[in-house]
Amino acid sequence: MINVPDRRRAVELINEAVEAGASKKKACSELEISSRTYRRWTQYGSVKADGRPDAERQAPANKLTPEERQQILKTCNEAAYQSLPPSQIVPALADEGIYIASESSFYRIMKEADQLHHRGKDQAPRKVAKPAAYKAAGPNEVWSWDITFLATTVTGLFYRLYLVMDIYSRKIVGWEIHENETAENASLLIHKACLAEGVSEKGLVLHSDNGSPMKGATMLATLQRLGVVPSFSRPSVSNDNPYSESLFGTMKYTPAFPSKPFENLGAAREWVYGFVHGYNEEHRHSGIQFVTPAQCHNGAERSI
Repeated sequence: MINVPDRRRAVELINEAVEAGASKKKACSELEISSRTYRRWTQYGSVKADGRPDAERQAPANKLTPEERQQILKTCNEAAYQSLPPSQIVPALADEGIYIASESSFYRIMKEADQLHHRGKDQAPRKVAKPAAYKAAGPNEVWSWDITFLATTVTGLFYRLYLVMDIYSRKIVGWEIHENETAENASLLIHKACLAEGVSEKGLVLHSDNGSPMKGATMLATLQRLGVVPSFSRPSVSNDNPYSESLFGTMKYTPAFPSKPFENLGAAREWVYGFVHGYNEEHRHSGIQFVTPAQCHNGAERSI
């Protein structure tokens, strides 16, 4: 708000401009005020202070009384409603022909009373920290694995492709296809992959999502016995395991991927065997400077 001295100075300048032949509207616009404001300032002959700050204002007619606020808190803490949010309490009261206040008023008053917390027995939402970051400086340091579905000729029935890759070289170091998902199948696959790659030193990191085969007791016991460090994604965060997700996309969108479902387990294994061989030995991967995963895995990419 403009104080009285500044108002008087503005009125003087506008009057001088008008006496000199200027338009009142133009003079007001130069001072960034409207003609209506100028008239309001000068309507009583002399410039006075703004009366709005000291004006008496009546409270809104629909403002809740202290008694009504207490009634809201009392209702929310009753046994029938203590585990319900206001979005459920207000409709429940309405069904009984009772109206105390709106849903937003319930929320506001509960917040002011520090009672707007998680209500009910289920766990409140929680923040899950990002998984520990691991850097692969060479092959067989960090592996990523996941499971994807392969359609069969029976509607609703899928084979499960277990697939493990090295994130440094992008090489597929192990895979198997089964009819179900179990921690035992996953444990056997990781054990075979470690034998095939000659991984016996401690410290290999195996990253996966939070599926039950990944966190099963048999699987974790195998990792502990092999000295492998388990790493898991955050719940419902797919990009915490991007390498496996990207590999599944490469596999399923390649032109060679069958357009029809697999007739049997043997057909699925035969096709995946050919894909893995072509991917490891022939596919020039853009993420590793267009050498094949096998060349990167065995160190030949340096000379290439």
